[in-house]
Amino acid sequence: MEFPIKIKAVVIDLDGTLLDTAPDLAHAAELMMAELNLPAVPLDTIKTYIGNGVSRLAKRVLTGSMDAEPDAELFAHAYPIYQKHYGAHVSLYSRPFAGVVEGLDAFKAMGVHMACITNKAEVFTLPLLRDTGLLDYFELVLSGDALPKRKPDPLPLLHACRHFGIEPHELLLIGDSLNDTQAARAAGSAVFCVPYGYNRGRPVAELDLDAVVPTLLDAAKLTVKA
Repeated sequence: MEFPIKIKAVVIDLDGTLLDTAPDLAHAAELMMAELNLPAVPLDTIKTYIGNGVSRLAKRVLTGSMDAEPDAELFAHAYPIYQKHYGAHVSLYSRPFAGVVEGLDAFKAMGVHMACITNKAEVFTLPLLRDTGLLDYFELVLSGDALPKRKPDPLPLLHACRHFGIEPHELLLIGDSLNDTQAARAAGSAVFCVPYGYNRGRPVAELDLDAVVPTLLDAAKLTVKA
C-alpha cells in the first residue's frame, strides 16, 4: 500500500481506540462481583476481556475464561447487576486517548465522512460519546445491537459504505484489535490499528493490517480525501 491512501470515509472503533474505557468497565465489574460476594478481577485482566461487548465481558469476569459460559442462573442474576453499575458509571473515568481529538479534528478538516462502529450496546455507547465530547464528530454511530451482526463480521462496515454511498475500498477502519482487522479485510477496506488498545494483551503488529499508527492524528497524516 502506498501512502497517503485516498479515502472518502473513516470508521473508528470506540473502546481502546477512541476512549480508554477499561477503568469504568473494571469498576462496574468490581461492584458486580462485590454484590455477588466474589473476588474482584484486576484491571489488567479486564483489559484482555474487552472487545466483544459488555455481555461477553461480564461472562469472562464470572468465569475467568475468554470463551467459557457461566452457570445460566448465575449469569441471569449477575448481568443486570453489571448493566446497572456500568450504566451508572459509564463515563466516570473514561477519557480520550492522546491524539484522539486532534486526529478527529484533522479528519473533519479533511472533509471525509466519519463514523464510530463499536460492539458496545447503544445504551452505553451514546452516553459515553456524549459525555466525553466526541459524539458530534460522527455522522453515523453503529453500536453492537444496531444490526444483526457485529465486528468481526463485515456487515457494519458494509452498512456504513451504503449509508455514505461509497465503495468499501474508499473506507478506512481504525481500530485496536483482531475484531477490527478481520472486519475490514472481509469488507475489502483498509485498516490501521493503534498499539495502545485492548487486543487481548497481544501486539497489534501481529495482525493483518495496513499500518500501526501511534495516534489518530498519525493516522490522519497517512490519508487524503479521495
